[in-house]
Amino acid sequence: MADVNQITPIQRAAMVLSSIGADNASGVYKHFSDDEIERITLEVAKMDYWSAETVSGVLNDFYELCLTQKVISEGGVEYAREILQKAFGEDRAEALFERITKQLKTKAFAFIRKADYKNLLAVVQNEHPQTIALILSYCRSDQASAILSELPKDTRIDVVERIAKMESASPEFTKSVEETLERRFAMLVTTGDMEVGGINYIADVMNKVDRSTEKFIFDELTLRDPKLAEEIRQKMFVFDDIVGLDSMSIQAFINEVDAKDLAVAIKGSTAEVAEVIYANMSTRKREATQTDVEYLHNVRMRDVEDAQQRIVAVIRRLEAEGTITISKDTQDEIIA
Repeated sequence: MADVNQITPIQRAAMVLSSIGADNASGVYKHFSDDEIERITLEVAKMDYWSAETVSGVLNDFYELCLTQKVISEGGVEYAREILQKAFGEDRAEALFERITKQLKTKAFAFIRKADYKNLLAVVQNEHPQTIALILSYCRSDQASAILSELPKDTRIDVVERIAKMESASPEFTKSVEETLERRFAMLVTTGDMEVGGINYIADVMNKVDRSTEKFIFDELTLRDPKLAEEIRQKMFVFDDIVGLDSMSIQAFINEVDAKDLAVAIKGSTAEVAEVIYANMSTRKREATQTDVEYLHNVRMRDVEDAQQRIVAVIRRLEAEGTITISKDTQDEIIA
């Protein structure tokens, strides 16, 4: 019998859908995104034989989570905690409660994350900076960066500062903001305080804005709150930070990026960055890249910045996958 705790979420979903029948499963599918449908369908298609005990364990876990969510939705947070403790015992109740409340928190403004950023911009651009900050904190980071770039300059700084300092939002305030968007987006009800914004989130947003917007925001934010600006900057990774990567990490991203992007990015980089990149290439690749760079003429700075941003995006993806390690904190010791 397989350990139920070792079964992945996608395997659990596939197992549940396979157990409820085609008609019920097709109804559930309507609530998934295209990406989720693709992943789950693939998992269902390749699903191996599972023992009756394993299937029973997964279905029982699913039932308990459904029951927990129903109790929370109908009775409120504190009532749910009391009922769950009586039904499952304190430890099991807390585990279920934590899993469900995390799921509920991620649903806040889910409708916004599916919207086109231009529609979102039309909705938020005349709102108070605090309201814009809250809404952008629930957006995807690419949506937030696009909207941030098109806000008035003074508003940009105010919004960035508010997102960075945001830790939680009361359900009353969040609900009231959602209600103002009801005419354009379906309203979702939230439960409990939501963790939103923060340094890590705004750093992710700032990594995706164009370089001119990034420079303007940091110049202004440094004047207003230099400590906060530095905290955000420390969480970011920009093209020039390549000089701080170890050789294995540099070699890893070099193999992943487009050769043309690399040549254009090097053309507009500092000599130090170029030297570090060349030092981690094979002789043949280095000579080919140097030739490409030499033949580049009249390259626009915007093209250089775009190429560098695409390379940074690859580096951050590799970091997220665990392929490379980015450490900008000199006190963050890496053990080989």
